[in-house]
Amino acid sequence: MSAKETSGRKSGSGWRVAVLGGGAWATALALAMLRAGHDVRLYARDTETVAAIARGENPRYLPGISIAPGIAATSDMAAALGGADCVLAVTPAQSLRAVLAQANNHVPTGIPLVLCAKGIERDTGALLSTIVEESLPKNPVAALSGPSFASDVARGLPTAVVVAAREAELAAELAARFSAENLRCYSSDDLIGVEIGGALKNVFAIAAGAVTGAGLGASAQAAMVTRGFVE
Repeated sequence: MSAKETSGRKSGSGWRVAVLGGGAWATALALAMLRAGHDVRLYARDTETVAAIARGENPRYLPGISIAPGIAATSDMAAALGGADCVLAVTPAQSLRAVLAQANNHVPTGIPLVLCAKGIERDTGALLSTIVEESLPKNPVAALSGPSFASDVARGLPTAVVVAAREAELAAELAARFSAENLRCYSSDDLIGVEIGGALKNVFAIAAGAVTGAGLGASAQAAMVTRGFVE
């Protein structure tokens, strides 16, 4: 199937969105889902993070950024996942398999699980979508990725991302439901391409920095970046 993209348009009534993770990106995406009109529940293992979010802040990960009321933070995974229409998995790549094992009995059958972390499992070389398909075979998988910073998304600054799934219709629906003012979501049916691109982008960024630090010039940096895009 070719990699097709369509721009997201918000539609339909709000979902109950469960966010797994209490870090900067998880908190930022929870705020984005709240702005998109969804009922948001955030699971964080750390009770101090849960208490901080309830106070309207996450100083450990997003210092200086106010968190609007409406995000129900909890350290009870069953409470976060119960009745969810969609799950955003925003845990580190190397922790995903363990987190999904804990979540297995609580994720409603058939709802989409959206990968929001980037990476490849170190021990197996598995893509994160493969881990989801092995752990939750009855739940469709998607991935959210793109050039974005947690602090920008948390503040509601203009940002564009892509939501990819093997089924174009699912990707389009997720992109439409996640889009809000200042967050534009595009859809793609190239799930594997989006996953690999997200995993490799930081590698290429480090390499670009190394080229600059070595004083090899703008041409070498441009060559490295463009060949990285080709890969």
